Amino acid sequence: MGRKRRDVTDAELAILQVLWDRGRMTIRQVAEILYPGGSVSEYATVKKLLTRLEEKGCVGRDDREATHSFEATITRDVLLGQRLNSIAEELCGGSRTPLLMNLLKEQKLTASDRVELRRFLNDILQKRPKQS
Repeated sequence: MGRKRRDVTDAELAILQVLWDRGRMTIRQVAEILYPGGSVSEYATVKKLLTRLEEKGCVGRDDREATHSFEATITRDVLLGQRLNSIAEELCGGSRTPLLMNLLKEQKLTASDRVELRRFLNDILQKRPKQS
């Protein structure tokens, strides 16, 4: 059996959200956003979480300056895809259909959501090779 990919924790995800929304930041900048007026221990927590995210390949460190900065190296879409694939594997035997159908059934789609979904499905169907 293959080695299971290490997912990000909720605390790590909060840091990724900040980096996705604001771009490259220092530890102090991230800590100030997550813990306004925070303590030394909260700064240390952010530092440790950034180190873990770096080990997981989710953030990159720029150490050319005295104060290191970090940026996300994984996009929201990639992380979302990884998590959805993991859920499909765990709950649906790898099939994506039950996952997609459940998402569509359980959520009220707006008119713009429906237009976007139709456009997406049409694009997929047009790119698919014709079967004989």
